[in-house]
Amino acid sequence: MADHTHGEHKHGSMDIREQEKTFAGFIRMSIWVVGISIAILIFMALVNA
Repeated sequence: MADHTHGEHKHGSMDIREQEKTFAGFIRMSIWVVGISIAILIFMALVNA
């Protein structure tokens, strides 16, 4: 089992700024990929028409 003798965890005390920046970058990149994908699909539909 886990050893819980190293002190008590205080909820909300960890610095998570790097995780927040990474997540924001992931969301930003995902939005760009979705937007570019939709633009490519619209372009392909127009060219094929």
